[in-house]
Amino acid sequence: MTPRNRMAALLILSSGLPGLANADFISDSKGSLELRNFYFNRDFRQDNSRDKAEEWAQGFILRMESGYTEGTVGFGIDAIGMLGLKLDSGDGTAGSGLLPADGSGGSQDEYSKLGLTGKIKYSNSTLKLGDLHVRNPVVQASDARLLPGLFQGGLLNVQEIENLSLQGGQLNRIKALNSSDYTEMSVRRIGGSSESFTFAGADYKLTPELTASLHYGQLEDIYSQYVAGLTYLRPLGEGQSLKADLRYAKSQDDGNFRDLDNRAFGAMFTYTLGGHSFGAGYQRMNGDDPYPSIAGTDAYLVNSVQISDFGNTNERSWQARYDYNFAAIGIPGLTFMSRYLSGDNIRVGASNSGKEWERNTDIGYVIQDGPLKNLGIKLRNSTLRTTFGDDINEARLIMSYTLPLW
Repeated sequence: MTPRNRMAALLILSSGLPGLANADFISDSKGSLELRNFYFNRDFRQDNSRDKAEEWAQGFILRMESGYTEGTVGFGIDAIGMLGLKLDSGDGTAGSGLLPADGSGGSQDEYSKLGLTGKIKYSNSTLKLGDLHVRNPVVQASDARLLPGLFQGGLLNVQEIENLSLQGGQLNRIKALNSSDYTEMSVRRIGGSSESFTFAGADYKLTPELTASLHYGQLEDIYSQYVAGLTYLRPLGEGQSLKADLRYAKSQDDGNFRDLDNRAFGAMFTYTLGGHSFGAGYQRMNGDDPYPSIAGTDAYLVNSVQISDFGNTNERSWQARYDYNFAAIGIPGLTFMSRYLSGDNIRVGASNSGKEWERNTDIGYVIQDGPLKNLGIKLRNSTLRTTFGDDINEARLIMSYTLPLW
């Protein structure tokens, strides 16, 4: 994009802020176009169920971020435009989450999203208002399908004290992964809906190796949640490290929707040696309810993986994981991951007899040079078996390429 076209695009974006476009607003701006090709196949293996969900789609994600105007208080604007196109979705195979339903059992041929965000900066703190992709321990916007999900609301980040990061905000709508429209927020597994999610939290680096966090979230009239965490990363010598990730969440009802009680503990330990990483995790649910989180988002649990989050009522689960980065043997860009999780003691009816297990394997490669440099290809395979729900075999093939525009 030429400097003239670049300036024209940003001036269009800043039309709602007359007189604010200046050198920093333009010179610190950036734009990119991400191309994302996504094939999804989910086979249902139990009796008396549909055969499969299978779809193939192409996504385009245009991101534009301005800089800030000069002065004590700086102003800026960001924009994101997204388009999803159906490439294939046969009769009876819709419902993968890549595309919106068409009302007759199939999928729509295309859908789009537009997000605009105004931002204000003072010192090292920023306030953003509009369309947001928020990720913190109490709310995790998802990017697990063709196009990322969005929230509507406000987000404040404050970093005025060394080693301390504060965050807070309020969200009032969610735009799901496969939707063009904003809707009220509901709760996975529990139900109910609300127009207000308020959150606040702090992350403090106690030492260069140890970080503590405490976050609070409230989905009005449905639930409130406290999440505490500790992460510790200890170098052990050349090419070696040990990481510990500890999380505890307490969730309870807010209002008169229904009684709710969940306490979730999780711990993940990872030892890295050269290109190898070996991980072991444990997660436990206590209380009368499953782990609550906003439907259409990711659960902030150490055992939340490709299909299941292992957050059912009373569930206890274990994880074993292995990663390898082939850069260690001279093949940069090639990575491998495999993990196995097993959960039991799940409340099913009047007993804790439920069990489930899941196996994931990822192979990814990012081309390092040549005309296709930075093209990423990832194959994800998963198997889920349960005694109380759907048995699933799943494969995802994702190709992505991000083109910097300026």
